[in-house]
Amino acid sequence: MINKKQSLTLISAVALSLSLSGCGVFDYLVYKPDVPQGNYMEKQQVDKLRIDMTKEQAEYILGRPVLRDSFSDDTWYYVYHFKSGRDASIIHKELIIHFNEDKISRVEGDYELSADFNVPLDQSSLPSLNEPEDDPLLPEQRPDSKPLVEEQRGLNESKINDQE
Repeated sequence: MINKKQSLTLISAVALSLSLSGCGVFDYLVYKPDVPQGNYMEKQQVDKLRIDMTKEQAEYILGRPVLRDSFSDDTWYYVYHFKSGRDASIIHKELIIHFNEDKISRVEGDYELSADFNVPLDQSSLPSLNEPEDDPLLPEQRPDSKPLVEEQRGLNESKINDQE
């Protein structure tokens, strides 16, 4: 038979172990926010990069870099770090742009570059649309260059012309 002193010790040991493990058991009830840091970039942004782009063009597309090389401004670092609050998973991505004479010379990192990256902007072309000539949505080309509506002179202009 368990005496009173032993039962009190047993109850206090159980209470102590539950209080210490309670944080782990009820951890899923506590809200923990997601923590995004750095430059979030989508694939569409990285696909717009081309070799020989200027620094201004790269900054317009991707935004300001997280880090620029201290000793020379020829290397830019775009870093994205995301820590999930729920499961503590971490996503870490980097994009490093190297410049030569203020133009992009190479790009490396965790993002895939587009197939057109090595084609400079001035040599690339926009995709062509194969539209039939008799498309009802296209406006007709007029051979004559006369305006469709004649401009009417205002009253002030006609009075000035009459006075002359």
